[in-house]
Amino acid sequence: MFGFFKRRKRPGIRAQPFPPAWRETLEERVPLFEQLEPAEQDELCGHVQVLIAEKNFEGCQGFEVTDEVKVTVAAHAALLLLNREHDYYPRLDSILIYPSGYEAHGEEVLPDGSVVAGSQHRLGESWTSGVVILSWDDVLSGAANVRDGHNVAVHEFAHQLDQEDGVGDGVPTLEGRSAYRAWGRALAPEFQELQERVAAGRRTKIDAYGATNGAEFFAVVTEAFFEQPFKLEKHHPEVYAELVSFYKQDPAKRRRDRRGD
Repeated sequence: MFGFFKRRKRPGIRAQPFPPAWRETLEERVPLFEQLEPAEQDELCGHVQVLIAEKNFEGCQGFEVTDEVKVTVAAHAALLLLNREHDYYPRLDSILIYPSGYEAHGEEVLPDGSVVAGSQHRLGESWTSGVVILSWDDVLSGAANVRDGHNVAVHEFAHQLDQEDGVGDGVPTLEGRSAYRAWGRALAPEFQELQERVAAGRRTKIDAYGATNGAEFFAVVTEAFFEQPFKLEKHHPEVYAELVSFYKQDPAKRRRDRRGD
């Protein structure tokens, strides 16, 4: 019932004037915003308003969550929702933000299959229980360089999409049985090849962290999709095509159109 009332309120929230200061934040802090088409920019602004209205943003270790922080983080979450049917990350309740990288206790499975237990330095996390955690410094540095393939906010919100069915396995909710078959045919061999190359100590075109498991593979290729679309399209065309189908966006085409190729 609560979800029903939220959905009824969303058109009104999206229709509200977008604050000029928020627009300045998008232009200054989210370079990927400038690469969008005008209609996509407008859609993203509406999504930012809904996400800020519905999600709880909390600072950790004394960090102050300002409108600048909320807009920057929400914009990256909104980027993954453009042109798609969605419910604004329905499992997500809170976004916790540290001033910089933080220490967390737990176990981490490395790309070579080994498990490291204890205190680990982290830049972000995504939980199925309704929480995303981010390091603000790393959100900013990841956003600033749109060509390095590293964007912690995009990475963690990709995990949230993956976890919408309650399981983080690298397979987000797709549109029917045939879509799941196509996804498996395209991504499973590439994931296996990445694992083999990493295990053999060979160079990879996809970030080696993606070999950790299926969930990390999806998050890593999502980062590459938005930040290194030409590279992903050239070296892993099947993966790129599936992500175009899933995200209903074509970042490589957008960049070509912008530069007149």
